[in-house]
Amino acid sequence: MSLIENIIRPEIRDLSAYHVPEAEAYLKLDAMENPYTLPPDLQQELAQRLARVALNRYPAPSYTALKQAIQDKLGVPAGREIVLGNGSDELIAMISTACAKAGAKVLAPVPTFVMYAISAQFSGLEFIGLPLRADFTLDLAAMLAAIAEHKPAITYLAYPNNPTGALYDAADIAEILRAVGDSGVVVVDEAYQPFAQTSFMPRLAEFDNLVVMRTVSKLGLAGIRLGYMAGNNALMQEFEKVRPPYNINVLSQAAAEFVLQHVDVLEAQAAELRSQRTALMAALADLPGVEVFPSAANFVLIRVANAEQVFAKLLEQKILVKNVGRMHKLLENCLRITVSTSEENALFLAALAASLSSK
Repeated sequence: MSLIENIIRPEIRDLSAYHVPEAEAYLKLDAMENPYTLPPDLQQELAQRLARVALNRYPAPSYTALKQAIQDKLGVPAGREIVLGNGSDELIAMISTACAKAGAKVLAPVPTFVMYAISAQFSGLEFIGLPLRADFTLDLAAMLAAIAEHKPAITYLAYPNNPTGALYDAADIAEILRAVGDSGVVVVDEAYQPFAQTSFMPRLAEFDNLVVMRTVSKLGLAGIRLGYMAGNNALMQEFEKVRPPYNINVLSQAAAEFVLQHVDVLEAQAAELRSQRTALMAALADLPGVEVFPSAANFVLIRVANAEQVFAKLLEQKILVKNVGRMHKLLENCLRITVSTSEENALFLAALAASLSSK
């Protein structure tokens, strides 16, 4: 242990590695993935495209074609710099690294995406988590007071929030942006934007301290690990300095450029999932003892009387959901369920009903 104690920071030794459960042979409803694949003809065309990729060469470092496709197809305003990441996690790490001045602080309402706090710890930043209200809405007064007191270098707002599914009021976010001013950046994380159908991306010109971050994972490309962010061009140029070279591999680059030519397929899948979300929430609300929270994402948060027991019984039936009860006291007895196909949703609902009724 002397070697570990001598070289590893104490706050890192105190952490646990991020755990992803094995899911083979399970109905996987724990990771907010799109259950739909590309149509067979597009799969064949993509396979041919990937077969022609020069695996012996590094990616083109500027990623010009990929950035242009993102701008054209995903609504980034013209003239805005785009920074690419190996998923949103790497973008968060870049922001943390760039902003890790001595004494700098990170602020976010909690519970929220865990990587905001973890990345802050990795970079030696102080993380300040402000509890949401009991109904998972934003406590604006508390946020504004914390901004005035702590002058955070980074403020994260997941829009909509994970794991609650809540969509914060846009006027509240705008007020937070104005309160932070030029003392920090406000990162509006729009990972679930295809399901919320609202965005701060068109408002980038309004706020110099606004960064809008997205991923293509929830849109249906989780396997290629591609995130992107846009904002004040001068700010993006600073974040670009800490981006690892060649961080987007050639296969991910080629796959994204191809699929974005057919983004209408992904948008149709998102529309179907929004429809399935409505049906799933209604069916859950009809089950006795289930409290369903509003969701603008591709998952639904519920509260049951004994989430640990229900979770275990779902596992016995090979259904994997996310037990979020240990994340924060506000999430006590809560489970998060990915919205899936009508067939998979029906299997889950039957398993949940059986789990609730059994002793």
